[in-house]
Amino acid sequence: MSQVPDVKALVFDVFGTVVDWRNSVARQAAELAKAKGVTLDPIAFADAWRGRYQPQMETVRSGKRPWTILDVLHRESLAALLPEFGLEGKLSEGEIDAFNRAWWRLDPWADVVSGLTRLKRKFIIGPQSNGNIALMVNLAKHAGLPWDVILGAEVVRNYKPVPQSYTDAARILALPPGQVMMVAAHNNDLAAAQKQGLSTAFVARPTEKGPEQKTDLTATGNWDIVARDFNELADRLGV
Repeated sequence: MSQVPDVKALVFDVFGTVVDWRNSVARQAAELAKAKGVTLDPIAFADAWRGRYQPQMETVRSGKRPWTILDVLHRESLAALLPEFGLEGKLSEGEIDAFNRAWWRLDPWADVVSGLTRLKRKFIIGPQSNGNIALMVNLAKHAGLPWDVILGAEVVRNYKPVPQSYTDAARILALPPGQVMMVAAHNNDLAAAQKQGLSTAFVARPTEKGPEQKTDLTATGNWDIVARDFNELADRLGV
């Protein structure tokens, strides 16, 4: 029996909640470095690339630049990082473009595909991510994510946590906000969704940022459901 019986759709944060971006990017960075004969710390590279994520999106949220998709922001960040990691001049423009799509090739956490497959039986499911549509579609193909719909930043033309990110998800699905559940491993994402009337579920990913992670180890808000993984979420929602 569902704890939130009126929920009709689940929308998911993706980077960190659905996929292990850190190890996936590091793996691909190590492969690239080996191919180019460069020595680098692949985990440090992944962390540095991700470290530019929020500052880049803030340029759009703040209105300093017009709407720009995440693939473009990621490429700008990548180009800026190449000298720092000994890769300046080692890659052609085409190779930079190809490696920028490392974010299209992220691996899911072990529980994700089985949990989403169960949840899909009863609910509409889709990403509510800052990733653009091409990124989300190709990531779904790579990781085997059985989405019903692709929602998120490019649909809204802005980045979480702006309120429109959450209210438009409900509007597009023709549902009242309370019938849409935001699922995330990040308390701040859930707080922003809850403020707009969405239902909320917290699933911890305590190694998203590595073994020394200090944040989002536990639920810090009054979320509707707190689950250890997507299969327990399915259990709690009666699937």
